[in-house]
Amino acid sequence: MRLPTMSTNFLLAPILECPSDFFQSRDIKLAVLGAGSVGKSAMIVRFLTKRFIGDYEPNTGNLYSRLIHVEGDQVSIQIQDTPGCIQVQEGFVQMLDSLSRCMKWAEGFLLVYSITDYSSYQSIRPLYQHIRKVHPDSKIPILIVGNKGDLLHARQVQTNEGIQLANELGTVFLEISTSENYHGVCDVFQYLCKEVSKLHHSSCGDKRRSSIIPRPKSPNMQDLKRRFKQALSSKVK
Repeated sequence: MRLPTMSTNFLLAPILECPSDFFQSRDIKLAVLGAGSVGKSAMIVRFLTKRFIGDYEPNTGNLYSRLIHVEGDQVSIQIQDTPGCIQVQEGFVQMLDSLSRCMKWAEGFLLVYSITDYSSYQSIRPLYQHIRKVHPDSKIPILIVGNKGDLLHARQVQTNEGIQLANELGTVFLEISTSENYHGVCDVFQYLCKEVSKLHHSSCGDKRRSSIIPRPKSPNMQDLKRRFKQALSSKVK
């Protein structure tokens, strides 16, 4: 076991990783996207450690790798945290090139906004559309998360607005409080892991079917007897 390399400005106790040579080609690769200060880093750390850390400095994107259990099976998971450097202007998303590369890498996405920040909610639709441009023919799962559900006194985004957006985009929506409810955070990541696992199994099944070579048909027993009799009769003659 080794400790991850952490950026000096990242206020987080180190999380134990699995050895890098452990991971195979079928890791579950997730990305957490959203505007700044919506709680992306806190969500990831809460899921991996069960601890809530409220204060983070802006990060440049940290990759976490762990072993977790999904429906009783132990799987390897990689979660890419992303900077909050996203600006929405007239429905157009301006983002770092590294964020676009992250979208190509990931197999499942959490799109996070804060219920206390309406502008962060407005960034979700353009983010979703950008993912679908990167993966136009893909069934990659995307989950919309309204975070900071405990700050009801500062709410700017109503729950039904999150539900309506998810319905319009054809995806799933959950509203959670990272600080108060670990199980809600766990449900979010577990759901996404299950959906990615389904894609893996489906892909493996397709490859197996395409690689199967048809077995030659066994000769008919009656046909063998007929040939044997013909061979005998020819010898007698």
